[in-house]
Amino acid sequence: MKINTVRFGEIEIEEDRIFDFKLPIIGFGELRKFIILDANQDSFFKWLQSTEDPSLAFPIISVFSMNVDYSINLTDEVVEKLGISKVEDLLVMNIASIPQDNPHGTTINLLAPLVFNLDKHVAGQVILSGSGYDISFPLFKKV
Repeated sequence: MKINTVRFGEIEIEEDRIFDFKLPIIGFGELRKFIILDANQDSFFKWLQSTEDPSLAFPIISVFSMNVDYSINLTDEVVEKLGISKVEDLLVMNIASIPQDNPHGTTINLLAPLVFNLDKHVAGQVILSGSGYDISFPLFKKV
C-alpha cells in the first residue's frame, strides 16, 4: 500500500504494519490508523505517521532506551481494549515535543504513553492517572 505524507513524501508500507488505535490519541480521535516509521536508524526517535492524514506525524521515543526511571500500570479496561495477553507483545512509546530552534529543549509526554500490541496490531494512548508523571518531561539535562 502506498501513502502520501507531507514529511516523508510517498512511501510504500505493508498493511500488516498499520496499527488501529482502539484508544485514540488525545485531540485526534477521528484518526485511528497509524504506522511507526524509522526515518533515521541511528536515532532513538521514530515517527508515528497517520495513514489517514498525510500531514500528521508525531516524533516518538521509547524512554526505556533513554535511562529514564519509568514504569506503567495498565487498567483492566486498557488490557481488554488492546487485547493484551503477554507483556512481551507490548511496545511502549512516548510522544516527544522537539522545538525547532532548540532541540536540546525536547520534552516527552510521560503521562500519556502510546501502548502498542505488536501481536494484534492495535494501540492506544493511555493516561496514567495518579502516576505523578509529567506531560513535558525534559529529555536532556540542562547544562
